[in-house]
Amino acid sequence: MKRILLVVAMIVLMLVAAKPAAAQNRYIVRTTGGLSSVLNLCNLLGCQVQGGLDGSVGQNFLVTSSNNLLANIVNGGLTLVESLLGIVSVEADRILPIPQPSLGSIPSGLYDTAPVNYYGAVVSHGYATQPAAQIIRLQDAQNGFRIGGTGIVAVIDTGVDVNHPVLYSVLLPGYDFTRNQPGASEWLDVSGYQNGYVDTQNQQPGYVQQSTAAVLDQSTAAVLDGGPYTAFGHGTMTTGLVHLVAPNARILPLKAFSSNGVGYLSNIVAALYYAVQHHANVVNMSFDLASSSPSLTQAAAYANKAGVVLVAAAGNESTSSPVYPAALNNYVVGIASTTNWDSRSSFSNYGVTDVWIAAPGENVISTFPGGTYASASGTSFSSPITAGTVALMLSAKSSSLNQSQAASALSHAIKLTPDLNRGRLDVYQAVSAWVNNSGSTSGGSGSCFLFCL
Repeated sequence: MKRILLVVAMIVLMLVAAKPAAAQNRYIVRTTGGLSSVLNLCNLLGCQVQGGLDGSVGQNFLVTSSNNLLANIVNGGLTLVESLLGIVSVEADRILPIPQPSLGSIPSGLYDTAPVNYYGAVVSHGYATQPAAQIIRLQDAQNGFRIGGTGIVAVIDTGVDVNHPVLYSVLLPGYDFTRNQPGASEWLDVSGYQNGYVDTQNQQPGYVQQSTAAVLDQSTAAVLDGGPYTAFGHGTMTTGLVHLVAPNARILPLKAFSSNGVGYLSNIVAALYYAVQHHANVVNMSFDLASSSPSLTQAAAYANKAGVVLVAAAGNESTSSPVYPAALNNYVVGIASTTNWDSRSSFSNYGVTDVWIAAPGENVISTFPGGTYASASGTSFSSPITAGTVALMLSAKSSSLNQSQAASALSHAIKLTPDLNRGRLDVYQAVSAWVNNSGSTSGGSGSCFLFCL
């Protein structure tokens, strides 16, 4: 009998072990009762608390569950029991893509590799003098006001090449929310290249992905072409454009997206709280979400109250439909893309819901992993040009700068078409407006609605 029972027990154990694990659904839970209230919720509904998303605030948590009980709350609203526990909202976590338009041609600036000194760093001439910089009158502002930027600009993206010779001296230690560990290296996503890569020999401009051309050797380009690396370099490029505009500003890289171009909403929310609590003055967000998010709105409101200026890409869907966070008009400055001939880019979103101003976003040239340079198009690249402008404004006047003031100064732009709202960025006019306190103070933040802290 004992042998029979032992065999039965072994069969049961084997069947349990062979049963596939249930899929884990992810949720963002907001509470006024802290961790204990979320733990009590999970005791009732069979979920697991993975951790906090907002640091010292202690109101937003990531929760996973293999059943549908939390999904019922998302769809049906809170019950009396959940309200008594202090639960304010339960939101399904989502995956966001980084939309990247195709790159039509390789700009001549990528071939212009002559070294020049740029605020203490040796950079390529094509990067420093590219058309985008000339269109926005960057050098006029830098020289006219004798400014190079200041403060901390957080970049929520795919990470950065932390050893890039143009960037490493201004980079702060970042954080990787995709792995929940310090550091924000893009190279960790690339098999066999975890320690980075630098090869200055036999490099030529060429297509790396459909959306990006870079100065690389052929073997590295072949590794990065397609597959899980469709957005590799995106974060290093957005970081490089902040640095181009505000070379003396410090940059805080926050990795919320993987090199395949997708990231969880929960990681973005966590990165935004992290940026505020690590003293960022400006945050660049080169991504968009098709529908509103209570947790993202709450995080933006938190940043707004702390005096942090938020800048976001208006999106590459060629629509006037709202995308977020750009459409959070009270808290965020949304940026559209223009061509080098001062017209709206065909891929760019438009209209006052998403767009406050526009900036050049076609065939821009920026830093790329491996100590080199690349070119791409998209509102993703118009946004960091504007974020860098805010850091320039900070260095032009010894005064704090909030969202409303930044939006007001940026609105002193070159008028184009009504679908680009206030017009195309003019850095000189924006800095001048801030220094002289001219113009209306409406249009950025200034009033608080929904989820105000």
